[in-house]
Amino acid sequence: MTADALVYLIPCLFTLAVILGLVTWNRLHPVSFWLVVGYPRKAVSVYLTWGNVAAGCSLTTKRRRWRWTFDGVPALGSALHAGAALSHDRKLRRVAVDKPPRLGFIRPLPNGFRVNVGLADGQTPEDYTAKLPNLAHAWRVHSVRVLDWRPGRVTLQATRRDPLTNIGVPVLADGLLRVRVGLLETAAPWVIDFRTVPHWLITGATQSGKSTLLNALICGLAPQPVALIGFDLKGGVELTPYSERMTELATERAECVQVLNDLVAEIKRRMALCKQYRVRNIWKLPEHLRPVPVVVLVDEVAELFLMADKSEKDEIATTAVQLIRLAQLGRAFGLYLLVCGQRVGSDLGPGVTALRAQLSGRICHRVNDPETANMTLGDMDPAALQAARLIPANQPGVAVLAADDGRWYRVRSAYVSEEQAEQAAAAYAHMRPSWADMTSVTVAPVSDAEFADYVADPASESDPV
Repeated sequence: MTADALVYLIPCLFTLAVILGLVTWNRLHPVSFWLVVGYPRKAVSVYLTWGNVAAGCSLTTKRRRWRWTFDGVPALGSALHAGAALSHDRKLRRVAVDKPPRLGFIRPLPNGFRVNVGLADGQTPEDYTAKLPNLAHAWRVHSVRVLDWRPGRVTLQATRRDPLTNIGVPVLADGLLRVRVGLLETAAPWVIDFRTVPHWLITGATQSGKSTLLNALICGLAPQPVALIGFDLKGGVELTPYSERMTELATERAECVQVLNDLVAEIKRRMALCKQYRVRNIWKLPEHLRPVPVVVLVDEVAELFLMADKSEKDEIATTAVQLIRLAQLGRAFGLYLLVCGQRVGSDLGPGVTALRAQLSGRICHRVNDPETANMTLGDMDPAALQAARLIPANQPGVAVLAADDGRWYRVRSAYVSEEQAEQAAAAYAHMRPSWADMTSVTVAPVSDAEFADYVADPASESDPV
């Protein structure tokens, strides 16, 4: 090999080695590669192109500025043949120019970046919400979200890759009545916190990931000092494997009515206990007197309200009234509802609609009918409803969450098999409280009149976490 050939070969081999090293680095540790290599390039690109991007997204404002301008440009076409003459002298004058909003420091994140943008006069955060897809395409990232806003400023978070493609986070108990079940689309942990959002409605078609989410919640709640009560009107096929950890499991509507009556009686006792100690909820009671929290898991809520003949009308009405009453009073007295269903619609009767109004936590997986999605998310941002309808069938576990911060997010639960949840239920079967353990002090329940007249005070129900 000649010396001239080596002169060209060595730089080529060096370049190839650098490229292979960068590709290997990105595959083995993509987070560090992004922070060291990808983020600086992306930050420079965003700063340099921000003016054009803001103008293309109609986020700029017109400002009068002094500029050197020409009086005209050389005439072309017919104007040139007509002998038109334009001056080429430059003059200093005030002209209208596009001014992009002020872009703050771009802060790196493990899976993207965050930046503050100053709002121009007359702009609102909704102006940026409407342009998020445009910004995502312009910045070559997976998605852009309005993360936060303050007067005169909006915070945008760009995610370079979809974190919901693969979920490898473990399901963990994250404090009393808190379970980390997966990831948000912002790559933050997805935590279901019953003390913040006490009652939940979870909808989803078959194979959409609803049962997997229920398995994750059982794995997270099983090691906690809480009572689990199940309603499974599909013959018990869904919740029976976890019966070792459950205080009660009802598989017929008549059994559900009896359990609901027992829960109402328990609420009356807890109400009397709180009244005796002059507090508004059980979390303000002395710890040694505090009753065990109760989580009621309702699988396939439609079965509770379906009426085969008129003889079931009274039973369905009683079920609806008791469930709604428990939802209204549950938070103050340590009772929480998790209602699941493949189909939830107004055709099931007014009881479903009234119960839905009490379930402030909403999770919508892929559904087969738009009515269910509308019942779950219809009173939120229309974009959330649209996102739920676009969930593909090949991504089980992906859902749209109505979060406690007032926003909606795409989320995905970690995969938890039925066998894993069954093992957790068996391992923590010794933590199953009996009905006698539900309250640590025996007190006479309040009267029916006091129970009916009680009005929950939302301000007093807030408890320190």
